[in-house]
Parts: sequence; structure tokens; C-alpha cells
Amino acid sequence: MWKLLQIELFKIFSRPRTYIPFAAIAAMVLIIQLGLKFDGRSYLELMMSSLSDSFYIPYNMIMNGYLVAFVILNTLLIQVPLLVALVAGDTIAGEANMGTLRLLVSRPFSRTQLMLVKFGASVIYTVLLLVWMAILALFLSMLLFGTNDMLIARNNVMEQIRAADVLWRYIAAFGYATVALSTVAALAFLLSVFAENSIGPIVSTISIVIVLTILSEMRIPLYDNTVKPWLFTSHMLAWKGFFYSRSNGEGAAIPGTVENLPAILRSLGILLAYIAAFVTAAIWVFKKKDILS
Repeated sequence: MWKLLQIELFKIFSRPRTYIPFAAIAAMVLIIQLGLKFDGRSYLELMMSSLSDSFYIPYNMIMNGYLVAFVILNTLLIQVPLLVALVAGDTIAGEANMGTLRLLVSRPFSRTQLMLVKFGASVIYTVLLLVWMAILALFLSMLLFGTNDMLIARNNVMEQIRAADVLWRYIAAFGYATVALSTVAALAFLLSVFAENSIGPIVSTISIVIVLTILSEMRIPLYDNTVKPWLFTSHMLAWKGFFYSRSNGEGAAIPGTVENLPAILRSLGILLAYIAAFVTAAIWVFKKKDILS
């Protein structure tokens, strides 16, 4: 299966469109960084307008690489699932479109092995995309803006995280984002089984993610307690929870803590369940599929 995985990765990275998401992420990250570099104070003044009348705010110290990376992640991790769909939606449908799917299933390995390898290649691509984002959004921001304590705004309160307590939170956040984006890849992978070309699965995945994201943001009492908690899009941004610390008796953040870790783990479990369900369904459908192309 290792040889088969190498072949799948070669197929993915031999297509020019594979590099479009990498270029798009680089362009968006650099635009945000340049904007904050030259006009970051205006952004901070807007964000902290309710506090500036009462306290002296050292904007130059607050605008550092850790905060810039947080702003970038909040902006881009909503769009990145759409970029993941470009590759994951092409896994099976692309083979059918090129007429090579029938040849693949005639080789001496099972359809289940073939599907697992193809999904594994999609996950590896997703991981590489996030590593690229981490290099640009986090490490390049640290280089351009330096590092210092990080301020997080939530519920009209500013929470300060010590500089030495930040980096592990980003590692955890990117790890969680890998699972979240793999859920989108699994959905596109499932839809790819039903199509003869990659356009359908890609557009369908993007449409589903957009619609479910809108539904996840709606606030309807009965809906909030029944349907909304089980939508995978309701858990895509739970990575933010790693930046919310527990507080001591004086209201100061306790280093090395996460305020609601059980909720994050629950969200992680739901995403993993979706991945398992999507991939299992894809394998089941593909095993029963008549390969005519």
C-alpha cells in the first residue's frame, strides 16, 4: 500500500491545479500581513475602542506576530475548506473522467485498500496545506512583527496570554484544524464516488459547507439544542478554545490551561465520527459501484 500511496501523491502533485490553494493562501496571508504592518494600529483601535477611554493601551506591543497569526487564522480557516475540496473532490471522479478507474480496480489490491489510500493522500495534502499556512501565518508573522504577550478579545473582555504560553496553543490549534479540514476532505471524497468528473463533487462540497456554515451561525432556540450541535460545521472553529485559559481568583489567566477542554474534545470526537462515516459510506458505495470507465 505504501507504493500505491506514493503513486497517488505523485498524481496529486503532478497536476498544476494542486498548487492553486498554496498560491491562494500565500497571497491572502501576505495581503493581511502587509495591511496590518502599515495600518495595524487602526485595526487595534477599532477592536479596543471600548477600553481606550479608560486605559492606556500600548498598541506597538500588542501588535505582534502571535496576534497577527490569530487574525489570519480567523480570516482564512473559513475559506481553506473550499481549497481542500479542489483536490479531495477529484480523487475518484478525476479517475473516472480520465478513463483510468477501471484499470485501477483491476490491479491486485482490493477496492477498500484503493479507497483508503486515496483518502490518505487527500489527508496528507491537507496537512501540507496547513503546514504551509503555519509557516506563513505564524512563523513569518513572528519574523515580521516580533513576539510578545498575546491579547485575546472575547465577551468584551481582553485576556492576556504570556508569550511563553502561546506557541503550544498554536500547535494544538493547527492539529485540531487538520481534523476539521479532513472532515471536509472526507465529504468531498464521498461525493467524488458518485460523479464522473470532479466539478460536481467540488461544487457540491463547497455548497454544502457554505449552507451548513450559515445554519451553524443561526440562533433559533429549538434548533440550537437539537440540530445545530450535530452539524460538523458547528465544530470547525473550536480550535479557538485553545486560546481561552482558565482564570485564577484575581481574574488572571493561568498558564498552560484551557478553559473548556472537554467541549473541545467533544467537538473533536464529532468531527472524527463524521470522517469515519463519510469514508465508510464512500467505501461501501464504491465496492458496489459498476466501473464502466
